[in-house]
Amino acid sequence: MRLLILGTGPFAVPMFKSLLASEHEVLALVTRPTPPARDRDKAPPNPMRAEAERRGLAIHAPDSINSAEGEQLVRDLAPELLVVCDYGQILSADVLGLAPLGGINLHASLLPRYRGAAPIHWALLKGDDETGVTVIHMTPRLDAGPILATRRTLIGSDETQPELEARLAELGIEPVHEAIALLAQWDRTSPIGTLQDAAHATSALRLRKEHGAVDWTRSAEQIRNQVRALKPWPGTYTYWHRPGEEPLRLVIDEVSATARGLRAAIRGAGLEGEDALALAGHLPADPVDHEPGQIVLCDGKQLIVATGDGGLSILALQPAGKKRMSIEQFLRGYRLRTGDKFGPA
Repeated sequence: MRLLILGTGPFAVPMFKSLLASEHEVLALVTRPTPPARDRDKAPPNPMRAEAERRGLAIHAPDSINSAEGEQLVRDLAPELLVVCDYGQILSADVLGLAPLGGINLHASLLPRYRGAAPIHWALLKGDDETGVTVIHMTPRLDAGPILATRRTLIGSDETQPELEARLAELGIEPVHEAIALLAQWDRTSPIGTLQDAAHATSALRLRKEHGAVDWTRSAEQIRNQVRALKPWPGTYTYWHRPGEEPLRLVIDEVSATARGLRAAIRGAGLEGEDALALAGHLPADPVDHEPGQIVLCDGKQLIVATGDGGLSILALQPAGKKRMSIEQFLRGYRLRTGDKFGPA
């Protein structure tokens, strides 16, 4: 089958490589234009462009695939099917109509859940236990077409956004081939696929920088999920309010949620005397005794912060203008004390 691939980001690369190695004819790659350079004159990465260049495949980057230029490009290439993944633009009905079989899209969620630009981030932010990939037959509405193929997977308890994205990208290879095979047998008039139930649709809006700010009144587990979800951008950040100095911005890179309400747990277990001391260990205070954002423990090796529910142990962070540090490295260089506060700038 004659395929035209539309993609930009890393999620599309495993599927792209698989189609290039298949019996199908990949005509070209359509990708997003390269934006102006940033960060010491380095252009933002485009993994799909890099892979196409390595394979010697034709590359096109119209400002809009829905423009007259974009439509003419598709007409000239004359694909039977458009294969879209991590592209960054919604295709119009006119563009989809230029390919006899229309278009398919590989999406990183179990649709209709998490329609939009950041499905993996939002699955982690919400603390979901399961996710997957869906291949749809495209319509002009965002991620709303009938479902052609899906694959499900459990989310690891400590899995981060980059790790989950890489795993889902590989998981998406087989259902893309399955969807193409299904369309190859289609009569082009009968209904195909399973319609999505719009009543169960949820949104996965594009992330903004402010999504990274920590709200310490949330639970330790919710903040832990935020740290997992927002790597590498926008990152999870807070400010250390230092007495007599400007607040210092800290990007929190690795955490664990501590047991909720240590003293309450001891009382609930009915422990007294030596048994209670053995369970309590050497913690001088309990997160429930502190305001959200207040430092509960800072002993040179541990940093535990009170939250709205439980304590958050910070294992690694990055102060503004510095490199990532383990918590031991940070506490050797900065005079953080028990009772200090983290919060908004």
